[in-house]
Amino acid sequence: MDSVRFVDIQLQFLIVNRSAIKIAIRFAACAAVLFLVVHLYTTIIRVNPTTVALTFLVFVLIVSAVWGLRYALFTAFVATAAFNYYFLPPIHTFTISGTQNWIALLAFLTTAGIASQLSDRARKQTEEAVGRRRELERLYSFSQLLLTSDNVLQLLNAMPNHVIESFGVAAATIYLPEKGNIYRAGIEAPDLDTDELKSIIARGEPMMDHQRNLSFAPLKMGVRTVGALGVVGRLSRQTLDAMGSLIAIAVERANAVETLTRSETTREGEKLRSAILDSVTHEFRTPLTSIKASITSLMSNQGLSADDRGELMTVINEESDRLNRLIGEAAEVAQLESHEFQLDLQACRIVELMQAAVEDVKQVMGKHPVEIRVPEDISVRLDADRIKEVLVQLLENAAKYSTPESPIRITAEKKGTDFELSVADQGVGIDDMEQGLIFDKFYRGRNQRYRVQGTGMGLAIVKAIVEAHGGKIGVTSQLGCGSVFHIVLPMKS
Repeated sequence: MDSVRFVDIQLQFLIVNRSAIKIAIRFAACAAVLFLVVHLYTTIIRVNPTTVALTFLVFVLIVSAVWGLRYALFTAFVATAAFNYYFLPPIHTFTISGTQNWIALLAFLTTAGIASQLSDRARKQTEEAVGRRRELERLYSFSQLLLTSDNVLQLLNAMPNHVIESFGVAAATIYLPEKGNIYRAGIEAPDLDTDELKSIIARGEPMMDHQRNLSFAPLKMGVRTVGALGVVGRLSRQTLDAMGSLIAIAVERANAVETLTRSETTREGEKLRSAILDSVTHEFRTPLTSIKASITSLMSNQGLSADDRGELMTVINEESDRLNRLIGEAAEVAQLESHEFQLDLQACRIVELMQAAVEDVKQVMGKHPVEIRVPEDISVRLDADRIKEVLVQLLENAAKYSTPESPIRITAEKKGTDFELSVADQGVGIDDMEQGLIFDKFYRGRNQRYRVQGTGMGLAIVKAIVEAHGGKIGVTSQLGCGSVFHIVLPMKS
């Protein structure tokens, strides 16, 4: 500790010595320039005393504007002495002959003194204006940094660093009684402790401790104090007030946004559950009615042939599969909304994937001929089960919305670093106004919602799967001429 204190004393002594040397050099420079002017006007250029006085006065003004009042006053007194000695008769003496010369000397000294004060005052006002402008710029940049996060915890952890970056202080500490934590950044500052910050909250006003080089400010929202700020460094009271208000507003804003986000998430969740329930409940009725009727017929004592019983069992089996698919879609939509969506990426041959998808929808396709146009050698890294689900959904939609026995075509090709896949049909087409809506959850075409069964969840699931792969999906369609759904996926290595 003694060695550290000795080093501090040496540093302070060095700083004081450097400051004293700097002051002495400035005084010497002022005197040297004056004597250069005297030498110029006495040996090189002969001028009258008025010109000399004006030259000295200009130099005094320059010194006052650049270095301050004390250097200007020193320059004024030395210039007065030089003016008397070298230019007022009798020359080379400090005596003055004649009232006129006395008046000239006093007028020069008075003018130099007043001009020095005015120039120094203008310089200080300019410095204050520049300082205020810099503080405003710092406060503006600081306010911009406070708007970068809507998460309260993230904002509080980053805020001390923002204070240091914006205002050039050595350390910053923020204390919020509601959180019960202190958030710090910068050098170690034992004086910025909880008790000190609590006293600032109780005080309710900024405080500058120049001895310890500390500044404190309460974080106030109107008349309510929400915390305290402490920094290692000297800041003006106005800056501390503004910082306290900005930090308090930022914290309250982040709290409000976080609360609003939670409320909005809860509301959207309730809305989603209601939409799923309404949509699925409506779609459940048809298969449940068919299953109930078939089971009732099987349980009755009516004499049913083996073919009739087989047909009823087939109905029960198909409608059960439909129920299972509806439940799966509803569960998948809920999973997508909760962001619990993971991909199992593996290298997969596209032609095999398409053949498997066509096989899965064989019954739904009926008499629709399916044409596959895919090069045998295309292999892409993707989640095979998910992309097959995409193909199954697009093929089912093509079959549902196309005239019987119309062809359906699947194509795939590489385009640069992307892989493009498309499913084309010759169905009724999609109106231009609806092409941007069909990928929304539960949306169904205005002219098809009562003609074709469905929940409106299929294309929303397709879009989520494609985007999870980093791809895009779109549709090109014309009424009466069919639709082409095209998917672009990046070629993952």
